[in-house]
Amino acid sequence: MPELPDVVVYLERLEALVGGERLEKIRLASPWVLRTFDPPVSAVEGKRVTRFRRIGKRLVFEMEDDLFVVAHLMVAGRLRMREPGAALPKKRGLAAFDFETATFLLTEEGTKKRASIHIVRGRDALADHDRGGVEPFQATLEEFTEGLRRERHTLKRSLTDAKLFSGIGGAYADEIMHRAKVSPIARTDRLTDEEITRLHAATTEVLSEWVERLRAEAGDGFPEKVTAFRDEMAVHGKFGRPCPVCGKPVQRIVYASNETNYCAHCQTEGKILADRALSRLLKEDFPRSLEDLE
Repeated sequence: MPELPDVVVYLERLEALVGGERLEKIRLASPWVLRTFDPPVSAVEGKRVTRFRRIGKRLVFEMEDDLFVVAHLMVAGRLRMREPGAALPKKRGLAAFDFETATFLLTEEGTKKRASIHIVRGRDALADHDRGGVEPFQATLEEFTEGLRRERHTLKRSLTDAKLFSGIGGAYADEIMHRAKVSPIARTDRLTDEEITRLHAATTEVLSEWVERLRAEAGDGFPEKVTAFRDEMAVHGKFGRPCPVCGKPVQRIVYASNETNYCAHCQTEGKILADRALSRLLKEDFPRSLEDLE
């Protein structure tokens, strides 16, 4: 899923490439991708984009006449920059945003069809898309602490809850927790002040570093390789590979279609966290520590 750093760079490049231009047309390949009917698509066609902005993981096109186009890429949605008027891919194409100098295709790589477009009028209607989470780059330590302690959850769940934190998904949450050396299943109501201070610093550091990396990668073009799995990541998507800090193998917790990656040595005092499916399968043979793996 495109997360905060990806969305930030998407929006920066949109602003640089077509900021101030008119959105000439929105072409829809499938009716379900548009989740609103009033205002209609025709209301924004021909209007100038006055600003691009982010709400959580959503991309917002601010238009003339107090109109807004809100695109939520969800897990598998992506934007592709192409020549003006480019055709939509038959299987993956959802919509096209046509500007005079470029077309941006909204595609979806998966089969669950979760990506969406909303067209709304007025800032009150736009505010309905804000889940209310703390903005990571703007939050003071006190605001970050309040976000963590607002509800009693595991740390991974809280960091990825849009009502608590804006724009953080599973990939960067794994990286933040590893940088802060805190367990993904730590209860947020039991975190120490020191752990929260480390998490606050790690959140700013990790997200800032990745924004800079993705900016450099996009250069003067447009991001084409948006993915949650990158070689430079410390633990996310690195199950079984050595932790870059201690060299111990990265572990994982798998639940439903999600996965959490962590380093047992750096984050859980050497304890391997129970994977519900795997622990049921292995029973007493399930390894409880790094020593059991050796």
